[in-house]
Amino acid sequence: MTPGGPAASAGPDSKEAGGMRAALGGLTTRGRSFLAAGVAAAVCAYVLGQSDLLRVGLLLAVLPLICVTVLYRTRYRVAASRRLSPGRVPAGSEARVHLRMDNVSRMPTGLLMLQDHVPYVLGPRPRFVLDRVEAGGRREVSYRVRSDLRGRYPLGPLQLRLNDPFGMCELTRSFSAFDTLTVIPRTESLPAVRLAGEASGYGDGRQRSLALAGDDDIIPRAYRYGDDLRRVHWRSTARYGELMVRREEQPQRARCTVLLDTRRLAYQGAGPDSAFEWAVSGAASALTHLLERGFAVRLLTDTGSSVPGAGAEGFASSQESVESAGLMMDTLAVVDHSDGAGLSRAHDVLRGGGEGLLVAFFGDLDEEQAALAARMRQRSGSAVAFVMDSGTWLTGGAVAGALDDRLRQLREAGWTALAVTPGTRLADLWQQAARERTGESSAAGTNGSWGGWS
Repeated sequence: MTPGGPAASAGPDSKEAGGMRAALGGLTTRGRSFLAAGVAAAVCAYVLGQSDLLRVGLLLAVLPLICVTVLYRTRYRVAASRRLSPGRVPAGSEARVHLRMDNVSRMPTGLLMLQDHVPYVLGPRPRFVLDRVEAGGRREVSYRVRSDLRGRYPLGPLQLRLNDPFGMCELTRSFSAFDTLTVIPRTESLPAVRLAGEASGYGDGRQRSLALAGDDDIIPRAYRYGDDLRRVHWRSTARYGELMVRREEQPQRARCTVLLDTRRLAYQGAGPDSAFEWAVSGAASALTHLLERGFAVRLLTDTGSSVPGAGAEGFASSQESVESAGLMMDTLAVVDHSDGAGLSRAHDVLRGGGEGLLVAFFGDLDEEQAALAARMRQRSGSAVAFVMDSGTWLTGGAVAGALDDRLRQLREAGWTALAVTPGTRLADLWQQAARERTGESSAAGTNGSWGGWS
């Protein structure tokens, strides 16, 4: 049973394959009473020599056994499936779980009770009562789940409780398959600030890229089966001694690194309204926005690790690798605090990178870490930092003076640094950062570009 995929039958749990002895343990109070009364009547009939009483006793004793046998055979002829719609939802949004029961036997079932195991954070455990299901019939039910906390939550296994029409026996069957619901961080729609240095097809970025690599620039490569013969580059063919074709150079896609500070000592408090959760949601919003704007985006943490399989050097593009973009969101769904004390590993990764936009979400910074963060900015690139003082998130007080010193330290290194206070929307800070950068660039006599914002 794959999340969001087609329904699939689930096999029985191996613990339930206990044979008829386990099935006899499913006799209800009524079934045990009938069995005891039948045995007692048979014994009395034998002692008293009453054949009619013997027939009644045998009927009372055999009826529960017949119900156990029929129900035991029926429970392994009922198939169950589960489907999530969708399998990945933002925190605070609902997903619907669809359950389907198929009676694959030639006999109708009795009363069925479905119970699906879900984590407490997703809501109460759903239970459904299904009336008689005809031979070859199908029943479908659904329920909703919702979580305010991001993460990956298992759904299942599904339990099925069967009753016979006489109420003599009650058996439980568990299905071993389960699904996983991924709750990703909340994302916020960011303002469409005009971007410079974007990929081809995105406003001014195309003109600037073509100024460096025009449409007429060519790079010869070896001929491949299916290439148009009109693209054969004869001069290169004569030079290399093999058939060469022209290959137009593609403009380079603008890059951006989103840095998320996950150090445990940099944040205080917990819960959906904590500073750390704001930083995670902010990183998710920035990733989504920049991918939509045509950037090749990389997610980096203070541990120096980026999302595995996200493409070259960890960068993912929404057009070239949708799976990588989803993988970054899945990573943010389960990201937790790191035990690291500093940002040195992230600094080493960024020091070896090229130019590009850097968007960072920092927790508490001491003087040493602020100096290290200041050196992360590349001379040829631009950087913006959203810095939090987690103490203000607990007390709701004013921004501490130490935070102002850290912001000043980052700004002197060329960062556009903003303080994040409780209740602040990232969209407002995003627009404020663009205005501040434009003002700084105008005062310096430049064209006002912000490595991506202008």
